Amino acid sequence: MSEFFSKKIEFLKGVGPAKGELLNKELGIFTYSDLILYYPFKHEDRTKVHRIAELNEGMTAVQLSGRIIRTQVIGEGHKKRLVAYFGDGTGEVELIWFKGVTWMQKQINANATYLVFGKPQFFNHKFSIAHPEIELLNPAEQQSGFLQPVYTVTEKMKRKYVYSKNISKMLRTLLPMAYQHIEENLSEAILQRYRLIARRDAVVNIHFPKDQQWLKRATTRLKFEELFYIQLKLLKEQKHKKKIYQGQTFKDTSLIKDFYEKHLPFELTDAQKRVCREIYRDMASGKQMNRLLQGDVGSGKTIVAFISMLSAIGSGAQACMVAPTEILAEQHYQGLKKFADKLGITIDILTGSTRTRDRRVLHARLENGNLKILVGTHALFEDKVQFDNLGLCIVDEQHRFGVEQRSKLWKRNSENLYPHILVMTATPIPRTLAMTLYGDLDVSVIDELPAGRKPIKTVHRYDAQRLRMFGFLREQIALGRQVYIVYPLIEESETLEYKNLMDGHESIQRAFPDQHLSIVHGQMSSVDKDFEMQRFKKGETQIMVATTVIEVGVDVPNATVIVIENAERFGLSQLHQLRGRVGRGAEQSYCILMTDYKISKEGRTRLETMVKTNNGFEIADVDLKLRGPGNMMGTQQSGLMNLQIADLAKDGKILQEARKMAQEIIEEDPELESLENSKMKEFMNLDQKTQTQWSRIS
Repeated sequence: MSEFFSKKIEFLKGVGPAKGELLNKELGIFTYSDLILYYPFKHEDRTKVHRIAELNEGMTAVQLSGRIIRTQVIGEGHKKRLVAYFGDGTGEVELIWFKGVTWMQKQINANATYLVFGKPQFFNHKFSIAHPEIELLNPAEQQSGFLQPVYTVTEKMKRKYVYSKNISKMLRTLLPMAYQHIEENLSEAILQRYRLIARRDAVVNIHFPKDQQWLKRATTRLKFEELFYIQLKLLKEQKHKKKIYQGQTFKDTSLIKDFYEKHLPFELTDAQKRVCREIYRDMASGKQMNRLLQGDVGSGKTIVAFISMLSAIGSGAQACMVAPTEILAEQHYQGLKKFADKLGITIDILTGSTRTRDRRVLHARLENGNLKILVGTHALFEDKVQFDNLGLCIVDEQHRFGVEQRSKLWKRNSENLYPHILVMTATPIPRTLAMTLYGDLDVSVIDELPAGRKPIKTVHRYDAQRLRMFGFLREQIALGRQVYIVYPLIEESETLEYKNLMDGHESIQRAFPDQHLSIVHGQMSSVDKDFEMQRFKKGETQIMVATTVIEVGVDVPNATVIVIENAERFGLSQLHQLRGRVGRGAEQSYCILMTDYKISKEGRTRLETMVKTNNGFEIADVDLKLRGPGNMMGTQQSGLMNLQIADLAKDGKILQEARKMAQEIIEEDPELESLENSKMKEFMNLDQKTQTQWSRIS
């Protein structure tokens, strides 16, 4: 890497130790490279200088050229403000500063000519601009209009008088010096195929574009590069895994046939059959399977998981399934046990609540191979859990587990025989996100619901329609059905006026005096939670009042209505997961979203999406646009979401092209050894610790 880019930022002319320290702490800018990679979040069009006579209230930002006629300090204490009267011959505006009054007084001179930029406001029959950008106008230096980069700066920086324009100034000093050091990192073939501009031109034009066209070309080039290297890394890793990591070969299908012919209680959907075939092919290949199974709530992933387990068990190996919560682990255990018992396959469960005495027996049976299926929570990651021969590991809702935790399971066998890995998620992931988060996994999708399932009817109701909603619940309960009512908070919050669980429980008791109620929330012990869940499951209670602990888990086919209070407070994927608690039987199910009349624009979009569609992938696409990739997944995934310039919600097309290109290269030259690919290999191998996401500049 060129030494030029690793120079400390304080050595740049005009920065110095004090500003350097501020850039280190506030923006994570330590070197020349970091500053160059600190992209503007927008560009303001400074190509036009308006006249004051042209101003109107609808303008968002204007640039004016004129003279400061006089200045005046008005008010005292915290009401003190500096007013500069500014004119250009066609009219006059007031420039106002509420902060840094004394400092600004020293900076501006009456009768000097200035260029001013800011948002005009009309008040008391005159225009004013609060805290405008202002600089002395030097006709010799004046550009004939340009796109001004705008950089994110923190409040602390503003207090120290370091603004976006200061960063812009630093970059104007640095970029001309850096230009010759910026090396190309894409092959000539890629540049020509996608008509991409040179890297050094892209870097200069992302900060200071010659015009809108150059800005677009620079943005496209840098987005492609960023996404291309992520995909190249993931696909290289995938190829490497398949080459290096041997997996046990499972070809025996006798157990599967036995289960299929005698015990399968229903016909599998075409999607389930297709996914079973994909998994079987992987497990029979002799290479370690690393597959992601995506399926909407209720699409039948568990039965696919069980059939996959039969492949491993039929060939003499063991299988395990890891779930994020005890409730979900218990449910998976109960669901799998009824199938395992029919085939005489041993199965057990291990969670944090499992007693020590029971653990000892379980560990012994696991090690001697008598126990074939183990279901559990993160307790399975403990070192003392040893298998005789773990052949398949299924991880449910994998984004709730860290990468390190999962890799512990991979290493449970002898060094060169890794268990096959099947990762399951009921959180539909948009294609663009799956390509980036799980780009090193093969992906299977169950995209149809089992026969006989009716789509859940979703409606949005306001608090004023509550009595009508209660009437509907009574009708459903009279038909023998059960109801969930979900609240966002447990107790009254001083700052947030949400309906809370305790108040809700009381009002439901008053509204339904003849019905039995269950209550479940996160602060209850797992024993109490389980007791209440079981009562509801057995039909001893008709209404379950709960917080989001029921989001993943409980499977009660007789529950046909879910009411979500303050629905606008929930994220889209959470609403979709909650809705999936109903619609598990043959009866028509309903989801009622209750809100106040006051809803944000984004909240309304979420509710409209829920009412409009039951398709998890459509919902996930809207969610990605609203929330961004990092927030969607809950936990940040191995740094891949720290994208510098690309946006997965908007750049799906670029991502697909980048992945296609990366696939072609990895197929033809997996180790990137050709002369054409060598510079890309060099770039990829730069030390990860010293790299920014799309890597260092040289």
